[in-house]
Amino acid sequence: MTPPSNRRPSGGSGAPSGRGPNRGPGQRRRGQGGRQQPERGTTGRTRPGQPDLAPPEPTGPQIDVHDPKGTRLQKVLAAAGIGSRRACEQLITDGRVMVDGHVVTELGVRVDPLNQTVHVDGERVQLDESRVYLAFNKPVGVVTTMSDELGRLSIGDYVAGRPERLFHVGRLDADTEGLLILTNDGDLAHRLQHPAHGVLKTYVAEVPGPVAKDLGKRLREGIELDDGPVSVDSFRIIDSRPGKAIVEVILHEGRKHIVRRMLEQVGHPVLSLVRTQVGPITLGSTKSGRWRPLNRDEIGKLYKAAGL
Repeated sequence: MTPPSNRRPSGGSGAPSGRGPNRGPGQRRRGQGGRQQPERGTTGRTRPGQPDLAPPEPTGPQIDVHDPKGTRLQKVLAAAGIGSRRACEQLITDGRVMVDGHVVTELGVRVDPLNQTVHVDGERVQLDESRVYLAFNKPVGVVTTMSDELGRLSIGDYVAGRPERLFHVGRLDADTEGLLILTNDGDLAHRLQHPAHGVLKTYVAEVPGPVAKDLGKRLREGIELDDGPVSVDSFRIIDSRPGKAIVEVILHEGRKHIVRRMLEQVGHPVLSLVRTQVGPITLGSTKSGRWRPLNRDEIGKLYKAAGL
């Protein structure tokens, strides 16, 4: 009689293969060295009477992120500038691509670029071509609004020719120059501004000198302002000359005039102030009154800084 296909055939003694004639189903066999080993088949099951078949190989992602009406994932990545179609296919098969938080390794997966999020090596890829991200170097005397009812020069005057409805991330007072991020991505803008996400901002200030060597320690430990305590994440003296000093202040606070009020509180009122960096984005060589589009890597790092 032919044995069932999911069991091993019987030995000549009539006992199942691998079990001696003097050992019952509840006993254990001895391996090399005399140690007892569990009764195992190809699945590692130990209970007697269980089928000895390996489990079927899993097919597809555990969470279905496939959108049959969408676009192939490798095509979407290539269109976003990640690399050639073949290079993007390799990224997928290597397990370096996530869709909606789940690793995708199959090349047949289709996604909706407008409603699904895609990360490559942990950094989000912006797939919505309607999104705009600009680094703007605000000049002194320009108010941080997109339009000003008093007729003052505003940010909106510098981007008036663009078709998108842009808004600024955070503020700089009229007497402060430097980096502002302009975008139409509301979710990102909200997170970048919220102190809970701790996005660092870097300022360079000219102040009366000399600056005491322990000033950085005082500011890191925190000082008291009229609206509560404040502390910096980093402080250093860049340059010092008779009567003046150039200092760098890094903090994640977003309160109004926070850098000016803080330095004035410790006896160094600001003579001039420029913001040089927001999160991973630097002002670089962007001239005053000019803007530049952020590249793909910068956008990905900005999303990562904001926890997206």
